[in-house]
Amino acid sequence: MNKQLTKIIFPAAGMGTRFLPATKATPKEMLTVVDKPMIQYGVEEALASGLDDIIMVTGRGKDAIENHFDISAELEANLHAAGKDELYQKVSHVARMASMAYIRQKEAKGLGHAVLCAASWVGDEAFGVSLADELMISEKPVMQQLREAHEKTGFSVVALAKVPDEDVSKYGIVKTDAEQDGLFRLRGMVEKPDIVDAPSNLALIGRYIFTPKLFDFLKESKAGVGGEIQLTDAMNELAKVEPVYGMVVDADRFDAGNPLGFLIANATLGLRDKKYGDLFREELKKLL
Repeated sequence: MNKQLTKIIFPAAGMGTRFLPATKATPKEMLTVVDKPMIQYGVEEALASGLDDIIMVTGRGKDAIENHFDISAELEANLHAAGKDELYQKVSHVARMASMAYIRQKEAKGLGHAVLCAASWVGDEAFGVSLADELMISEKPVMQQLREAHEKTGFSVVALAKVPDEDVSKYGIVKTDAEQDGLFRLRGMVEKPDIVDAPSNLALIGRYIFTPKLFDFLKESKAGVGGEIQLTDAMNELAKVEPVYGMVVDADRFDAGNPLGFLIANATLGLRDKKYGDLFREELKKLL
């Protein structure tokens, strides 16, 4: 009998060089989209999908992530005493939304290595992986969409998006069989290919559910593109021994891992915000 899916890994050890100098002392994952850090969106999505056993894989200089999700008794007491009930509820909610564990990725060896760092914590269970700088806004959480497909098939399922040709070289791109019942069986993955070498325009977009078999191949992986242990290399090997499926997920997606995508996420979600949206729209009209 399969164990219930509850575990999810958040790789958060990257240096965030595309956001320098903003990320010199602030983790990229803690950059704010409207009124909360990017990583909180991902955590809330995971919790809404029933994935409440969370591990953060962090690195040097990432203490702010742990502090953000910790209880700040003094801050809460001050807000409560000042009668700032709305702020108190927000701060208290963040600290108590989930119990988290933290593992340090001591060397910058890539996404595959970051996932491997959590192997002993995951054990022999299926698990999710979520990349905080990919914001997914949807009525049904993206991780829940993947979860339902995983529970139906019993195998790994990853989120896909169709991307323009000019963006293919920015992503891991998949080769697939024809779509059946909303799922593509993956036959190969290429990390950031040139458009002439890309097997499709279906990109991996930072949400995954894997069987524990993936760890066998991560342990054997050698450094690939950029001198890093690539998650896609292990996925390629996994797909040779058991099915790995992909699905084009239903969500508004923001690639907030680069400054332009981050600005677009802030503008779009700012305009949708119940508290600030109307005022923000009026201010933008003055600029355009």
